[in-house]
Amino acid sequence: MSLSTISIKRPVLAIVMNLMIVLFGIIGYTYLGVREFPSIDPAQITVQTSYTGANADIIESQITEPLEKAINSIDGIRNISSTSAQGSSVINIEFNLDKNLEEAAN
Repeated sequence: MSLSTISIKRPVLAIVMNLMIVLFGIIGYTYLGVREFPSIDPAQITVQTSYTGANADIIESQITEPLEKAINSIDGIRNISSTSAQGSSVINIEFNLDKNLEEAAN
C-alpha cells in the first residue's frame, strides 16, 4: 500500500499525520538557533605614543595629527579615532572585515 492509498481510505489518519508534521515543524522552528548579527571581531590596531612632559595640545598637534595623516593613507580603513592626553597619545584604527590584519599592520 502506498501513502496515497492509505490517505484516501483513511482521511482522518492523513489529517493527523499532516498536523503532526506541522507541529514538529513549529517546535523545531522555536528551537532553531539563528542570530541576527553573527559574532565577528573586527580587525583593530592601536598605536600608542608617549612624549614625557608635553601637554595635550602639543601631543595632538605634533604627534597625533601627523600620525593620523600617515595612517589615513592605508587602504581598507573603516574608522580612525584618537585621544591625546598629558604625555601620551592613543590612535585606534578599525579596518574593513575583508582586510588582512597582518598586511594592514605592516
